[in-house]
Order: sequence, then C-alpha cells, then structure tokens
Amino acid sequence: MVTDPVGHVQVVYLGPVAPHWECRMVFGDEEQIQAFVDRIDARLRFLPPHDPQFRRNRERVNRDAERENLLVEWNLGYEEEA
Repeated sequence: MVTDPVGHVQVVYLGPVAPHWECRMVFGDEEQIQAFVDRIDARLRFLPPHDPQFRRNRERVNRDAERENLLVEWNLGYEEEA
C-alpha cells in the first residue's frame, strides 16, 4: 500500500565551506520535520558530497525518511547520474 508522504524536505548543498548543507521544509508537521533535520545535520554538517562517508550517510538519511514517510529531495548543485 502506497501512501502520500507526510512531509517534504529539500537538502541543498551550499558549497565547500562548512556547514555544507541546508535543509528546507516544503510541507509537513514542523516538529517531525525539525527532528528529522536535526538528524540530517548530525550526519552531514561537515561532509562535502565528494567525501566517501557522504554516500553512506546519505543512504541512512534516505532510509530514515522512508521509515517516517517523508519525501527527501537532494540538490547537490549538479545533475546526478541515474
């Protein structure tokens, strides 16, 4: 059974100077989104997208979002390969 997401978060790469990421709430429960953003921040704050740890942590963020039925949109500043 597929359900509509309960929230939507955009994760935007800001550039090479830390903090590297900004999370923007598009819609959803503010408390739930803020708790999710806090976890994203803990995993990504000092990791640029070319760091090997970034890929693992990004997958963790995506799994967390799936569990909470949140939509996560990544903007790395470039087109990603499919």
